[in-house]
Amino acid sequence: MPANTAPPSVKKKGRRARLIVIVLVLALVAGVGYGAFWGVSTVRASFPQTTGKVTLKGLSGPVDVRRDSYGVPQIYANSDADLFRAQGYVQAQDRFWEMDVRRHMTAGRLSEMFGKGQVKTDTFLRTLDWRGVAQREYDTVLSAETKKYLQAYADGVNEYLKGRDGKDISVEYAALSFTNDYTPEKWTPVDSVAWLKAMAWDLRGNMKDEIDRSLLTSRLSEQEIKDLYPAYPYDRNKPVVSEGGIDPVTGAYDPGAQPTGDSAGTDGGTGTGTGTGTGTGTGGSVGTDGSTGTGTGTGTGTGTGISTDGGTDEAGAATQGFEAQLGALSGTLDEIPSLLGPNGSGIGSNSWVVSGKYTTTGKPLLANDPHLAPQLPSLWYQMGLHCRSVSATCKYDVAGYTFAGLPGVIIGHNKEIAWGFTNLGADVTDLYLEKVSGDTYQYGSEKKKFKIREETIKVAGGASREITVRSTDHGPVVSDRNSELEKVGEKAPVGDVAPDRGTGYAVSLEWTALQPGKSMDAVFELNRAKDFAGFRKAAEHFEVPSQNLIYADEKGNIGYQAPGRIPVRAEGDGRMPAPGWDPKYKWKGYIPFDELPYEYNPERGYIVTANQAVVNAEKYPYLLTEDWGYGARSQRINDLIESKTKDGGKISTDDMQTMQMDNTSEIAKVLMPYLLKIDVPDPAIREAQKLLEGWDYTQEPDSGAAAYFNAVWRNVLKLAFGNKLPKEVRVKGECLNVRSADSTGPVDGQDQLVRECGQRDPEEAQPDGGDRWYEVVRGIIKDEDNSWWSSPKSRKDAATTTRDGLLKRAMTDARWELTAKLGKDVSSWSWGRLHQLQLENQTLGTEGPGFLKEMLNRGPWNLGGGEAAVNATGWNAAGGYEVVWVPSMRMVVNVGEWDKSRWINLTGASGHAYGAHYTDQTDKWAKGELLDWAYTPNAVQSATKDTLTLEP
Repeated sequence: MPANTAPPSVKKKGRRARLIVIVLVLALVAGVGYGAFWGVSTVRASFPQTTGKVTLKGLSGPVDVRRDSYGVPQIYANSDADLFRAQGYVQAQDRFWEMDVRRHMTAGRLSEMFGKGQVKTDTFLRTLDWRGVAQREYDTVLSAETKKYLQAYADGVNEYLKGRDGKDISVEYAALSFTNDYTPEKWTPVDSVAWLKAMAWDLRGNMKDEIDRSLLTSRLSEQEIKDLYPAYPYDRNKPVVSEGGIDPVTGAYDPGAQPTGDSAGTDGGTGTGTGTGTGTGTGGSVGTDGSTGTGTGTGTGTGTGISTDGGTDEAGAATQGFEAQLGALSGTLDEIPSLLGPNGSGIGSNSWVVSGKYTTTGKPLLANDPHLAPQLPSLWYQMGLHCRSVSATCKYDVAGYTFAGLPGVIIGHNKEIAWGFTNLGADVTDLYLEKVSGDTYQYGSEKKKFKIREETIKVAGGASREITVRSTDHGPVVSDRNSELEKVGEKAPVGDVAPDRGTGYAVSLEWTALQPGKSMDAVFELNRAKDFAGFRKAAEHFEVPSQNLIYADEKGNIGYQAPGRIPVRAEGDGRMPAPGWDPKYKWKGYIPFDELPYEYNPERGYIVTANQAVVNAEKYPYLLTEDWGYGARSQRINDLIESKTKDGGKISTDDMQTMQMDNTSEIAKVLMPYLLKIDVPDPAIREAQKLLEGWDYTQEPDSGAAAYFNAVWRNVLKLAFGNKLPKEVRVKGECLNVRSADSTGPVDGQDQLVRECGQRDPEEAQPDGGDRWYEVVRGIIKDEDNSWWSSPKSRKDAATTTRDGLLKRAMTDARWELTAKLGKDVSSWSWGRLHQLQLENQTLGTEGPGFLKEMLNRGPWNLGGGEAAVNATGWNAAGGYEVVWVPSMRMVVNVGEWDKSRWINLTGASGHAYGAHYTDQTDKWAKGELLDWAYTPNAVQSATKDTLTLEP
C-alpha cells in the first residue's frame, strides 16, 4: 500500500519571535543551568503512564493495556466500545502530536498551528475539501456500528487530553507555545475518517504521469514520449492474476474462467482515435480518446483529443503553451504534504502469500512490506485489540499495524485470517480543461454555473484569509490555486470547433475519493472477517484508495482481491488532460465489484503483488490503468519462490524474511555485460571498472561495486534522458543551456540556446531511475546507434553518438563523482556510505536550526537495497543517492501458528523524542531483523513488561 506524512514544517522567516523560539527550545531540550531541570521535566511530562491504574470515563469494565519490551500495546477489554475507547486513549498517549498535525493538514488548517507559511498548502487542501467529504461520509454513508466505534475512539482520545496542557501531551507543544497561543481541540470521529482521504491522495494513481506526459510535449516528439512510457512487459513480468477472466454467462469475474479476449487494447487506448493536428510544435499529437497517433486498440470510434503539436483534433484544444500551466500545477501538487512518500514509479509495496503445499509449516505464510517515505515517528503503529471473550458484543481479536488517529487495524491478522496490502495503482483521477466565461463553464452546448464555496483560513499570528472555491460537474477547479494556472490556455492556439479561448482554460480534477464511501466500514469488516467470503465483502467496501489485498486463512486457503472504486471512461484513457466541455469524456460509472479480478487457491500455489499489472490488459475488458509499475520487484519475488520450491523444496518463515531483504539490482543484469566490454584506457576509470568484475548484482551496504554501478546508472540516465527533458521535471536548481522550445534555427547557433533551470524537488524529479526506466533502457540497449545515446559535448567531454560512447562517458563521470563523495581510493567505496537513511522528526525536525534537528532527528543509517529491488530502499537517480522511501514495516505471518509470526516497525511505538521507544526498532530494521510477534493470551502475557489498567 501503501507517498511523507511529513507534515509541514515551521518555516524560518527570520523574525525575532522565531529566534526566541530557537533559543528557548534549545534551552528547553538541551538545558543550560536552571533550564536543565526545566528541560528534563518538560520532556518527561509528556511520557505516557504505562503501569498502575488510571480512571477512564465511559468504560463499562476494566481494560488492560499490556506493553512488551518495545512499548507495543496489546489491549484487552470486554466490549467493542471499551476496546476502541482504550485504543484512542493509548494512541493519544504515544502519538497525539502526530495525530493533531495530521488532522490540521487533512482539514486545510495548518496555518492555525504554523502561521502564514502554510496558507498556500491550506488553500489547496480546502479546495479538495477532504474534511468536507469525510463529514458527508460520516453523516450519510457509514454504518451506525462504525460511527459508534469512531465515537468511542474519539472519547478515549479526549479523556487523555482532558486536563493536560500542551507540554504535558508532547514536547513539540512546549516549543510551539513560544510563537502561538495554541491549545489542542477535542478529537472528533471525522478527524479519523479524513485520514483515509489523505491516504487516498498519495495513492491516487497516475495523476503525476498525466501531467508529466503533457509537460514532455514541449521538448519531445510523440515517438520520444512513447519511448519513455513503454508497454508493460507481460511476456517477462507476470501480472498478479494470470488465471481466470469474465464469465460470459454470469458477467462476473471467475478465477477459473477463460479470458474473453474482449480487451481494451494495450496501445494506450480504447479506441482508434486520431490526432493529426496542424500546429508547428514538436512532435505529433496524442489523442485523449485513448490512442497515440493511430492506435490499434480493439475498441472503435474516433473520439476527440488534445493535440500536443499545437494543432487541434475534432472538438479538441491545442496544448502548446499549456506546459507552463501544467508545470505550475505540478509544483503546487509537490508542495502538498506527501503523506506516504514520493508519488512516482518507485513507490509501492511488496506482499506475497505461499500455500501450505510449499511451506515447511504446512500452512500458508504471508509477507508484507509497504514502501513509504521514511518519517519519525513511523507512519505505522503496532498494536493488538483483543476481546477477552469474542461474542456478539465484543467481536474483535486482531493484531497488526494501524495509523495513529484511526481505530481498528489496517494490516495484520485475527484468529482465522491474515491479510496484507499493496497499492493497486488504478487510474482514479482525471484532469479536465474547462472553458470558462464569467461565472460559467461550458459543458456540451450549455453554459453551467460554477458551484461556489467560501472558505476562511485562520492564520496564527496574522489576519485570516478568505478564498473562493469553484467546482464543475467534474470536480474542484484546482487551477484557481495558482496564479499561473489562472491563465491556462491563454497562449494556446485552438481549432475552429474548439470553444473560444476567451481568458483561458481552467483545470478541474475528478477523483474517486471526493465522493463519500465506505472504506471506514471496510476496516472493521476486515478485522472481524473469518473466511474468504467475509474478506471479499470487506474488500467490496474498501473503495479508496484502491489496493491489492492478499489473503490467507488457518484452513490453508490463500487468495487475492482487487477492490476499489475504479472509473469507466466512455472516451479517453486518462493519460492526458481531457476536454471538459465534451460530455463524451465524463465518467459513465465504475467497474462493478464482481467484475474486478480475484484469485482463490490458484494452481501455482502462491500469489505475488508488488505494484505490477494486475491482469493482462489484452485479456480484460476494463481499463484499470496504463501506468502500472513495470514488475521488476514482483518478478524477482516470483523467481525466488519458484527457485525455492522447485524439485519439492519448501519455504520457511526464515526464507520469507530473507526474501524481504533481497538486494538484487535487476537493471545491473541488463547493463553489466555492456559496461564490462567498454575499453577504458584511463587507469583511474579502469580501476573503478574492475569493481564490477565478478559482482553478483547484490546491493549490500559494504559493496563498492554497488556504489559504482549505481553512480554509472545515475549518469547514464542523466546523459541519455535527463538533460533532454523540460525544466518542469528536472531537479530544482540544476541548470542547462538548451535549445529554446520554440526555436527553428540551427542547434549550434548561440542565439538559439537559453539557460533553463530545473523546477522539481529532488525526490520527485525525472528520470527517477524506477523500473519504468529499466524498460526504457532495455528497449534501446541493443541499438547502439539509437538517438537517445547522443549527448552534447561539455567542457571536458566530447559529444557522444553511440551507446558505448555514452556508457564510457557515464563511467568516467561516475568515477569522479564518487571520488568527490567517497574519496580517491576505490577500495574504500561502499554503497551504504552513499545510500543513507536520515529519520526526521515531523515539523520541528524538518526545518530550522541544525542544533534542533540534531536533537530531534536520528541517523544516518548506511543501507543496502535500492530502487526497484525487493529490499526497496528507494532513491531518486535524478536527485541523488539518499534514501527517499523504505519498507516502512515488515511482517511475516505464520498462519495458524500465530505466535511464530514476526514483525518490525521502521522506528518505534513512541512519538516522544526522548522516550525509550522512539527509534528502538530501527537498528534491527536496518539489518533485516524481525521481532517475535506475540498474539495469543499466554504469549502476550509472557512478553509483557508493563501493564496499565484502565478503570471505569
